[in-house]
Amino acid sequence: MEKVGSNPDGMSPDIVRKFSWQLIRGIFYCHSHRILHRDLKPQNLLIDKEGNLKVADFGLARAFGIPLRTYTHEVVTLWYRAPEVLLGSRHYSTAIDMWSVGCIFAEMAARSPLFPGDSEIDEIFRIFRTLGTPTNENWPGVQNLPDYKTTFPRWTGVPLRRAVPQLDEDGLDLLKDMLVYDPAGRISAKRSLQHPYFAPITQSLAMS
Repeated sequence: MEKVGSNPDGMSPDIVRKFSWQLIRGIFYCHSHRILHRDLKPQNLLIDKEGNLKVADFGLARAFGIPLRTYTHEVVTLWYRAPEVLLGSRHYSTAIDMWSVGCIFAEMAARSPLFPGDSEIDEIFRIFRTLGTPTNENWPGVQNLPDYKTTFPRWTGVPLRRAVPQLDEDGLDLLKDMLVYDPAGRISAKRSLQHPYFAPITQSLAMS
């Protein structure tokens, strides 16, 4: 996807919507077959000659079951790594992929990475500066994660519109749902496909 993303004119809103839809469809397929991708990033998204997006590189993919299995936390390229992984959780599921999808979605729209950290702590702080430092109120149990520190700075966050002004209201609402701190409250791939942001696509499919 890097060649498409490197176009100085960027992607049109319709192309961002189309690629995001295709990405989430691919992840929904994985999740419905009990597979976590765990390494979603633009470099792992391929565009075919018909202009369709394909999810690639399943080198870190794992099957998952209930109860949640324990995984290593060095799994996703830093900029797309979910906060629960950054904070040392080894018990996670499909929500880590949806965080990565949100970061890619924002990057396609804004033409630049949302959280381009150069170390794990820098990545954590970039997320906190944008979304606010998490608390037990908006992320129950966060203070019990292995790498959470009570000495973390307390940022209040900024509106997502400031970070990704290229998205319309529906797009920002979907992005906000993908970047929910609490993994249990983060939107699923299935629910994402039903979001109003994708209404132009779902309506077109219904008419075809």
